[in-house]
Amino acid sequence: MAQPVQQHRRRRRRRLDRPALVALLLGLAGFGYRLVLTLFTVPVSNSDEATFGLAALHIAQGREHPVFLYGQRYMGMLESYLAAPLIALSGPNWPVLRVPMLVLYAVFLYLIHRLMRRICSPWFATFVIGLLALGPERVVRDQLTVVGGRPEAKAAVLLMLLIAVGLAGGTIRRRRPSVGLFGLLAGLALWSDWLIVPYLAVVGLLLVYAVRRDLLGWAGALLVVGFVVGVAPMIWDNLVAPPGQDSLSVFREISTKEGPSPPWSQRLEGGLLEGVPLASGLCPIGGCAPSQQWFGAIYPLLLVGSAAFALIAYRRTAGAPLAARIRWVTHLALVAGAVLTLLAYVRSPLSATDPLGYARYLSVLQLSLPAVLWPLWLAAEACWRGTVGALGRLTGAVATGVLAGLAAAGLVVTVLFAATGLAASRDEERQARELAATLRADGPREVYAGYWICNRLVFNTDEEVICGVLDDNLMPGQNRYLPYWRQLGRAERPGYVVEAGSAADRHLRGLLGDRVETTPVRDVGRYRVYHPETPLRPWR
Repeated sequence: MAQPVQQHRRRRRRRLDRPALVALLLGLAGFGYRLVLTLFTVPVSNSDEATFGLAALHIAQGREHPVFLYGQRYMGMLESYLAAPLIALSGPNWPVLRVPMLVLYAVFLYLIHRLMRRICSPWFATFVIGLLALGPERVVRDQLTVVGGRPEAKAAVLLMLLIAVGLAGGTIRRRRPSVGLFGLLAGLALWSDWLIVPYLAVVGLLLVYAVRRDLLGWAGALLVVGFVVGVAPMIWDNLVAPPGQDSLSVFREISTKEGPSPPWSQRLEGGLLEGVPLASGLCPIGGCAPSQQWFGAIYPLLLVGSAAFALIAYRRTAGAPLAARIRWVTHLALVAGAVLTLLAYVRSPLSATDPLGYARYLSVLQLSLPAVLWPLWLAAEACWRGTVGALGRLTGAVATGVLAGLAAAGLVVTVLFAATGLAASRDEERQARELAATLRADGPREVYAGYWICNRLVFNTDEEVICGVLDDNLMPGQNRYLPYWRQLGRAERPGYVVEAGSAADRHLRGLLGDRVETTPVRDVGRYRVYHPETPLRPWR
């Protein structure tokens, strides 16, 4: 009799409660929306993403086994390795290339929901899923396009947090293998994207807090082994890299390039008033209107408030078991990760000079969004339950307004993107594919073009058209995959692809001189293809 009762209880536990069911529906809506975008290649593809796609193609064919992105020795290639088996089956294809990103988004939602139920509350976890299901262009571009690092790194951090919380709470039985998995995830995340370093640092400290005694034995050894295995590709590549080409040297050179040094006030303005709302999905990709910058303005206050709230709660549980205290330490870790990420971002002049282009580096702040909003949720909940006085009701009303405003702003920008941005994205993608089909069918098969044309063209044609990058002055540009450039150097009659009316178009016509009238030229959408009888290589 006891066994059927136990089985009945287990079945009840497996059923989704109401908050989990609503979260599932919201998550499915967000996933379905992104699936449609993926099938239609929205947001549009570009040459950065094409470089990852070409690497996946080369991996699938066994031609290359890159550790870092071609021409950029600090961005890991995990996304290309994830896509390689699918590319091997389908050939170069944008939706197929993005399928692993779609799966990583689903994993991200599942993990953050599990974590928020553990350290917050079921309905708050559902609210977080609702926010993350929204998808304006800046957000879905970071989630769906294969441009390196952030989707897999965010999922890795969430799983590491769940491991630390589970070890502290005693819900994980196989403790040593779990610690080893923690190390492996940390190594893979570090190899994949260095932007995740602030979060790896604070989550590592969280693990030390949760299982510091275990780390003195075999668990500590497995942690180190797992980390070394995860980061091994990066270690090996740096050992064999030519002098000055190791990851640290390349990254240091990029970080210390001379340029304008805006004052800190401009950096903070660009980082907070533009970067944070953009990364949070409150603004269109073209920038934030003054009325959309409110969340960035109050974000530092929310960080301070969340940290103070977690510290007070931790002190009140000072004598409680570790399982009760770990939730507040986890909150503090997430707040600290956001603070360190923001400081690293505003330290760069680009936060002031190009906040729109580089706001993508703040997409990892999604990890800390729940910790930032949790005190607001509790204040709003207490207000609506009527368990606080007049001041508490006022605070709860303000908190409710902030949460509602956040959800409403994200929904409005998502709807605007779906209503107006999809058509423009589809038109640009159509023209790029029309260019690829034209050159694939009629030639020329070896062309020079600008950076944002080249690798995208090569990927769209399955390398049947090879492209070398030139700048607007028709001088060698950023050629990430040098074998293409070398092949173009041997071509007897290469073509030239430019955007009609662009600076490169005008410069090319100037170089052709009197021959411009006899040079075969055809327009393909917004592109113009020149095929002169003799090559123009002014750099020689």
